[in-house]
Amino acid sequence: MFKHTTKSITTLLRSYHPPPLPPRVLSSSTAPTTQSRPKSSLPPRPKPPPDSEIEESYLKGSGPGGQKINKTCSAVQLIHLPTGLVVKSQATRSRSQNRTIARRLLADKIDALRNGDESRAAVVGLRKKKRADSAAKKSRRKYRKLREEEELQEQQQSSSTSDADAQKKTIAPLHCTSLPV
Repeated sequence: MFKHTTKSITTLLRSYHPPPLPPRVLSSSTAPTTQSRPKSSLPPRPKPPPDSEIEESYLKGSGPGGQKINKTCSAVQLIHLPTGLVVKSQATRSRSQNRTIARRLLADKIDALRNGDESRAAVVGLRKKKRADSAAKKSRRKYRKLREEEELQEQQQSSSTSDADAQKKTIAPLHCTSLPV
C-alpha cells in the first residue's frame, strides 16, 4: 500500500522533533530532602590515603603456589605512616593487582579505625548478620511448627487407638459372660 524505503523512513524519523516538555514545578512535598543518604544505602566506599602517607614495599610471596611464588616479589606490603597500620596482599600473581587490593584493604582498615560502627565494613557486616539471624529464626520457626504438627498427629493417633481399645474392653466382657445355670 505504502512504498517507503528504509532511507525515507530514517530521514522522516530524524526530522521529527517531539514538542518540548513543560517545565516541572516542584511542590513542597516533592522537593528533595536534605538528608545525607537514605537509610537503606551504604556509606560511601573509603578513599585510599595519599601516597605521601604510605610506605610501599614489594616482598617475595609465601604459601602454596610452588617455587615461582617464593622467587618473585609480587606481594605488596603497605604501611600507613600516621596510624602504623600494616596491610599485605598476595592475592594474585600480578604486582599491580596486589597493589590495588592492598590499597583498598588499607582504606577499609583506616575507615574502620576512624568511623568505628559507622564504617562501611561494619554496616555491611551488620546487614549480613541480620540477614543470617533472620534466616536462622525462620528455620527454627519452620521446624518447630513441623515438630508440633507431628506431635499433634501422634496424639490424635494414640487417642484414637486408645478409644478403640476402650470400646473393645467394654464389648469383650459382654461376649464372654456366661449365663447362670
